[in-house]
Amino acid sequence: MDRLKPVRTRRIANVVTAAAMLVASPVAAQWKPDTTTISPHAIEINARPIATFAKNGTPFVNARLDWRGGLVLTSPSKNFGGWSGLALSRDGKSLVSVSDAGLWMTAEVDYDAERLKGLRSARIGALKAIKGKPLTRARDRDAEAIAIASGSPAKGTAYIAFEQHDRIGVFDISPKGIGPPKSYLTLPAEASRMRMDGFESLTVLAGGPRKGALVGFAENPLRGEKLHRGWIWIGGVPRGFTVAGLGGFSITDAASLSDGRVVLVERRFRWLEGLRIRLRLLPADAIKPGATATGDVLLEADTSQEIDNLEGLAVSETEAGETILTMISDDNFNRFLQRTVLLQFALTETKTARAPEEAAPSETEAKKPKP
Repeated sequence: MDRLKPVRTRRIANVVTAAAMLVASPVAAQWKPDTTTISPHAIEINARPIATFAKNGTPFVNARLDWRGGLVLTSPSKNFGGWSGLALSRDGKSLVSVSDAGLWMTAEVDYDAERLKGLRSARIGALKAIKGKPLTRARDRDAEAIAIASGSPAKGTAYIAFEQHDRIGVFDISPKGIGPPKSYLTLPAEASRMRMDGFESLTVLAGGPRKGALVGFAENPLRGEKLHRGWIWIGGVPRGFTVAGLGGFSITDAASLSDGRVVLVERRFRWLEGLRIRLRLLPADAIKPGATATGDVLLEADTSQEIDNLEGLAVSETEAGETILTMISDDNFNRFLQRTVLLQFALTETKTARAPEEAAPSETEAKKPKP
């Protein structure tokens, strides 16, 4: 009978995950806090260390990744949660995140040697519309991705992508937080077909022949298609490429390495198996108009590991030149069933087998003002 216990435990975990993922649906949108009137302010964030990636304590072994620790983040603030996009400074010591409730968060990242220790000097505030007007409709506040165009999370310029009311805006970041949008990008014609599978991922290429270009991905293949859609903005114009779908995973964020390769964080949910998360690395020469990228799978994990609904991904570097991948999860403001976790891995360069296939502008082009 004891041999059945792990099976029952996994099934219970999958049911709990299923209930939690229901909160992510549009039906549950009213469960998110109304952030319309929030002014920028400091918040307290508590951090509990995650010692091992496997919940049973098994050491992490991966040919291309080293486990660098994680945190479970909590806060007394009812507005803390829903973090769907993430960007870090080059040195990994400051971050900015956006939530699908229309909030931004900035914070300093503390380390204990190579391991995450906590967040300090955290501030949150509401994302705004043109001229600083509030985003009064919930569908206008659904921010899903952020990418630094120039500068840093403390002072610079960022692209932010919104789902439901699909748009990508250009925002200034200052020590006071994220200001109102300065302009909006020209969107691809396919944006009209996105529905709830809108822009979930953004990154600015940090190297390669198209360095500085913005790249975005839709969460899922458009209706009737099998390939994921991606776009690269060249001269203010979005040019399309595709990404092979692997096993029914959705793309939830992207981050560029210094050589122009792009890492994707992907998610799959099934009622019987629960939640699965994957990291995939796309080659730089496939991030261009007309190309199809497949790439290599770096990691695939399930609820036996310390994952949650991972939706944000960022790249930074240590003083020793190591490339660090950082992920944050969207808890859907459901603290009883989900968590906000911050996870880090160091990327090594040992090549793995190729994944199987399944049957930026320097100045953003302004559009008619939107929320």
